[in-house]
Amino acid sequence: MERSVVGIDVGSSKITVLVAEIDEHEGTRIVGVGQVPSRGVGKGVIVNVAEATAAITDAVEAAEQSSGYQIERAFVGVSGAHISSYNSQGVVGVSRRDRGITPDDVDRVLEAAGAIVLPQNQELLHIIPRTYTVDGQEGVRDPLGMHGFRLEVEAHVVTASVTAVQNLTKCVGGAGVEVGELVLTSLAAGNAVLTQTEREMGVVLVDIGEGTVDIAIFIEGSVWYTRSITLGGEYITKDIATLLRLPPEVAEAVKIEHGHAFAAQVPEDERFTIAPHGESGPVVMPRWKLAEIIQPRCEEILEGVQQEIKRSGYDGLLPAGLVLCGGTAQMPGMETLAREMLELPVRIGVPHDLSGLTEKVSGPDAAVAVGLVQWVPLWEQLGGWKASVGAPWWKKLAPWLRALLPG
Repeated sequence: MERSVVGIDVGSSKITVLVAEIDEHEGTRIVGVGQVPSRGVGKGVIVNVAEATAAITDAVEAAEQSSGYQIERAFVGVSGAHISSYNSQGVVGVSRRDRGITPDDVDRVLEAAGAIVLPQNQELLHIIPRTYTVDGQEGVRDPLGMHGFRLEVEAHVVTASVTAVQNLTKCVGGAGVEVGELVLTSLAAGNAVLTQTEREMGVVLVDIGEGTVDIAIFIEGSVWYTRSITLGGEYITKDIATLLRLPPEVAEAVKIEHGHAFAAQVPEDERFTIAPHGESGPVVMPRWKLAEIIQPRCEEILEGVQQEIKRSGYDGLLPAGLVLCGGTAQMPGMETLAREMLELPVRIGVPHDLSGLTEKVSGPDAAVAVGLVQWVPLWEQLGGWKASVGAPWWKKLAPWLRALLPG
């Protein structure tokens, strides 16, 4: 059965709205894309409600025009340093032992795992089961239907700032869209770019955005650790702007067109032209000098990732290594630099199993947006799926036309 789903990624550099049609046999078909430069967003959170609402509205309207759908509700990504996570346990008695474990039992044990004391300014975002135990039998992935007296769960609990969530929800609502569910961006990105084998083996998903680096560690098929740190591509842009005396927008263009994360890989004869402030004319610059500006900041980002991996305690359980996504992951040399610094297998993650309007969503910078529209199968398992878009005008006419036709 085909379903229409919408994802909204409110990033620090751009806002992306995707409309997709999900078919369990044919996968994800992108039918609408709206993408605009971000306004009113900094380090993953809303910093100006009016500007952010206007930018989201522009992206929604562009997605509606390209898809022909009216967008009514969406899965919305959330990130930022305000995100916290915990590993928690829950235990309940099975209500109907003669019928086996029911969805109600699973709901109750997850609620028990989420019954933790939260700071006043935090609210629950996700309760994600890692593994279940039934009457002492550990390692159960799906307890439904199993007979037993006692059901336990080890879960990963994610919380977010109440204020950040309210501001994001207000801006999306101001664009005329209901928030169907807020989804941690690292989980969405992992949904789009990781393979099941990587999840089972043990892998780190690192989404390097403009204002934040979002990290998620997956082991035995589930998420075990999540973290967001305030480093990202905007810091590289600021370094370029400062040291080369360029306006921020020009520095961003220079980073995208000529940037390299590993200076030793840049041929000595490669040059490009810039017009620094205060110079009488254009200046020709070796590309390796630009790389020498960029590399220290990339190393700082990767050092932050390495610290989080060690802090998690799972650094010895990651044979599948790192999967990098996000806009900064596209920079030449980033993959090699990460492999040398972290001494782990590294690959660049791109969305898979896509068709339709894939031109703008086929790179690592689209991982979150694609993961949001692919989130629906996970949410549907909990019985929460609801249509994200109104039917296109021609489908709304179909019943009326059928009534006019004979027989």
